[in-house]
Amino acid sequence: MSSSGQRRRLYLGAVAAAAIAIALLCWFTDALGRSELDTVDARFAVRGTENPPDDLVVVEIDDVSFDALQQRWPLPRSLHGRLIEVLSDAGAAAIVYEVQFTEPTEPAEDEALVGAVADSRAPVVLATEETDEQGRSGVFGGDRVLDQIGARAGHSAFDPDPGGVFRRFDYSTGGLESLSVAAVEQRDGVQVDPGDFPDDGAWIDYAGPPGTIPSHSFSRVIGGKVDPEAFKGKTVVVGVSAPTVQDVHPVSTSDDELMPGAEIQANAIATVENGLDLGDASWPFGALAIVLLGSVVPAAGLRWPPLAAAGAGLLAGLLYLVIAPLAFNAGTILPLLYPLLALAIAIVGTLAVHYLFAAFERQRARLMFERFVPPGVVDEVMGRADDDLRLGSQKRVCTVMFSDVRGFTTIAESRGPDQVLSVLNRYLGEMTDAIMGHGGTLVSYMGDGIMAVFGAPLDQPDHADRALAAAREMLEVRLSAVNEAVLGKELDERFEIGVGLHSGEVMTGQVGSERRVEYTAIGDTVNTASRLEGLTKGTPHALFLSSATVEMLTDPSGLEAVDTLEVRGRREPIEVWTLTSAEARS
Repeated sequence: MSSSGQRRRLYLGAVAAAAIAIALLCWFTDALGRSELDTVDARFAVRGTENPPDDLVVVEIDDVSFDALQQRWPLPRSLHGRLIEVLSDAGAAAIVYEVQFTEPTEPAEDEALVGAVADSRAPVVLATEETDEQGRSGVFGGDRVLDQIGARAGHSAFDPDPGGVFRRFDYSTGGLESLSVAAVEQRDGVQVDPGDFPDDGAWIDYAGPPGTIPSHSFSRVIGGKVDPEAFKGKTVVVGVSAPTVQDVHPVSTSDDELMPGAEIQANAIATVENGLDLGDASWPFGALAIVLLGSVVPAAGLRWPPLAAAGAGLLAGLLYLVIAPLAFNAGTILPLLYPLLALAIAIVGTLAVHYLFAAFERQRARLMFERFVPPGVVDEVMGRADDDLRLGSQKRVCTVMFSDVRGFTTIAESRGPDQVLSVLNRYLGEMTDAIMGHGGTLVSYMGDGIMAVFGAPLDQPDHADRALAAAREMLEVRLSAVNEAVLGKELDERFEIGVGLHSGEVMTGQVGSERRVEYTAIGDTVNTASRLEGLTKGTPHALFLSSATVEMLTDPSGLEAVDTLEVRGRREPIEVWTLTSAEARS
């Protein structure tokens, strides 16, 4: 794997690690707690209303009751006693009173209520929000009285979530079991295990929005207007629903409505009866969801294009949005926002890594292309490069140039290494400027030799004219400048060069390894151009160009035929031309 590929893999791994770490940190610190709770409410909405429990019913002390009884809150306790008598006679399985009776009122009223509780054939559980240091209630003056009449107290308070929403309840508060736990234990004669309750409370598995559990008006029940069969064998929860008493609250399923406290208690009782079957997923499952969603996009980014990787991440997110409600319906609450947070960070990070690397690779490619094509056409060349920023192989009709210095070894022998390289660099710089100035592509330096091509990688119909113009400039202008600047006017030694031009079909493209890539041209045309440059040695001519090149010139003036020469590697001899200009002669 290339160093660039290794860095990409490393950075994508860092993206996945960062996404997972940030999401896990937010999860363990409950940074998105309130919003995560809102997603639980949304899952209740997706699940919809379920069939209400068939062994629970609510009796509401509502505005209708106040009007019918011509009473205000609090009602006389004898009326509560009357209701208990009616429910007991109807065969209720248990009576849960979500009304507090901790303070005495008129003795006759108090005695009527206590007597009704004592005489009830159905077990009675009474609410309180006040306990002493030992967890004892003050209902009817204390637990001693409750024990005597066979009743029991339960703590009715809930610890609301942010926003005042009632979602969870505890096993006990202030040392006293919750009203729902006490109701189940009193009715069924069982012991609820406190170990089943999480530290932050058990979720209330609401059957639906307010009014889902059947309810009846207090005044209608004591007035005998409700069929006793409605209460037979059922746990009856009694409480206030009139908004003026303010015992109505927002819950997971209430939306804009509020649910009476008695119905909340009824849902909590049903939750206990069902074994607390709605609960949070254990932390390994939540952590696994975060890890999977945090790593899916970076992993896909190793093999796929960035948008495809992001698309895979979005599909994974949608799949999780399907899984979470299904798990909820099965009784498991998976964390929702934290895995999606990991996914969002991973998507952004993966795209950022890709585009940063793309920008880096594009800049690197630009610098590479600028080495062998004129700066003015770099953008066009890059536009034709493939996704890997490489120029694909092509067959083109081009003009190939080879040039070489004559007698450079003799000049180099009289100078130090640093001076030799300085002289060579000055020479190559001048010649390269002439080639690129006429739109040529520099293919390579071969010591003091140069290979260039005209007509690739971009189409140039006048490639032969450009090659000849560049050769003229090299011989007539650039060579004199180099000799004067580097060697001085007074010295006899001078740079002399030979140039060969030949036109024909060549194969062009980039070759190399992951570490080093070069642009090249290959084929018989290239070999012939090199041979023509070699043939100039020992002749009075500095430039040889083939008849194939001459035929492609728009203006062949200033040229003369030299001879028909045998060229090694070719079956037929080639008619060779040169410049008539005296500056081209050595």
